[in-house]
Amino acid sequence: METRKRLIFHIDVNSAFLSWESVYRLSQDPDVQDLRLIPSAVGGDVSSRHGIILAKSTPAKKFGVVTAETIGSALRKCPELIIVPSRFDIYSRYSRQMLALLSEYTPDIEKFSIDEAFLDMTETIHLFGRPREVADQIRSRIRDELKFTVNVGISSNKLLAKMASDFEKPDKTHTLFPEEVPAKMWPLPLRDLLFVGGSAADKMARIGLHTIGDAAACDLGILKAHLGDKYATQVYRYANGIDQAPVAPPDPTRKGYGNSITLPQDVSDFETACQVLLALSETVGARLREAGVRCNSVTVEFKDWRFASQSHQCVLKSPTDSTSVLYDTACRLLKEFWDKTPVRLIGLRTAQIQEDSFEQMSLFEDARAKKMRAMEKAVDSIRGRYGIDSVQRASFLKENSPTPHAVSRQKHLNKSSEQPAGKEL
Repeated sequence: METRKRLIFHIDVNSAFLSWESVYRLSQDPDVQDLRLIPSAVGGDVSSRHGIILAKSTPAKKFGVVTAETIGSALRKCPELIIVPSRFDIYSRYSRQMLALLSEYTPDIEKFSIDEAFLDMTETIHLFGRPREVADQIRSRIRDELKFTVNVGISSNKLLAKMASDFEKPDKTHTLFPEEVPAKMWPLPLRDLLFVGGSAADKMARIGLHTIGDAAACDLGILKAHLGDKYATQVYRYANGIDQAPVAPPDPTRKGYGNSITLPQDVSDFETACQVLLALSETVGARLREAGVRCNSVTVEFKDWRFASQSHQCVLKSPTDSTSVLYDTACRLLKEFWDKTPVRLIGLRTAQIQEDSFEQMSLFEDARAKKMRAMEKAVDSIRGRYGIDSVQRASFLKENSPTPHAVSRQKHLNKSSEQPAGKEL
């Protein structure tokens, strides 16, 4: 039997949170102003100028407003910027509606994030038509039926499909097959290549590499000398459009839950590193509780300024889904193995997952721990209804502090069952 040529679609919602907020408001009041047509953004607490920009409109982008910058910074660039709070329950609803529509085209879907998905169309494309025509049909249906727009990238692997969907926006279909890489991808700046952050781009610029094509043509040995073996190999493969990662549907027997964040600048002090671990613990703990599972082990990992990776793991005395337990454990692990070498990426990973219903409650769980679990579940409920910024820890109110939002919006390509690699915002 002849093997079909692999065909991957990447679906990316245009300014997802802002689009979904606009669609919801218009559904409640058809005469309300469309946020997509004015300088606007979805963000944190406007009155206190805390939090970050999660999504911005095209008019706001023209003022230089960017995703993940602070509310205060955005307002300095655009004083008339309209900022509205996030509502994750609404956004999750639109995300589920989109996934339901996409499932009509293939059962092989990977939810990449709340606003992105990969579709393996290899075995089903013949049922619908030519790839570009099918992609255009998907865009039209989402625009007409769900009232928001998406970009669709088409290629033979996930990396190139995702790169293609990032081309001209909004509401566009783009292809980036291997034979198109030299013309469409190689002229782009290195910073546009997935997983290449500002620090790595600066290192490569110092040796004369400025475009993706420069990295693709560079001797791998030279890259390894400056970036380290593992990361250099990844950059080289991606620059040449090479990626064999499968489109992976959700695994009900998932081995672990984790998250990581690439920091805007190197961190070398324990207090700041623990602040990052607190934000990571909040997102990972919330995901464990949402899935109704608990973990039996915790791992802290980081990449330092030389891209060298280290990690330290421990097994817990009893399974947990508690943010506080994750945080206390993570800080203890960090203190045990970190020598204060400046780090750029920090990650928290949990493993040995078990169903919450099968857990035998610890006889030593005290009243304070039970109250803490009840409080964390209550916070999850409030954030699910009113947005993640609706309840914040006091330590997150410092300017430039990493927040759960900052880590929850990190996006990943090669998602394993345990811990993906992070991309700088």
